[in-house]
Amino acid sequence: MPCYEYQCEACGHKLEEIQKFSDEPLKRCPKCDKNKLRRLISVVAGIIFKGSGFYQTDYGGKNASFSGSKNGEKL
Repeated sequence: MPCYEYQCEACGHKLEEIQKFSDEPLKRCPKCDKNKLRRLISVVAGIIFKGSGFYQTDYGGKNASFSGSKNGEKL
């Protein structure tokens, strides 16, 4: 289930709520109790785990290539 961000237009309170896609957006602010809560558009970035314990083969499909350097050199 996705996590949605909300912000109250009346008091500025921000919150996150885990909801189903089919759930109606929240409307009432839990802080000021006004119907001014609006869902924010979030930018979600992909997560890449780096460091010991993670392998190059953990990313992508069979033919995925991994480069840990900025200039594209294979590690």
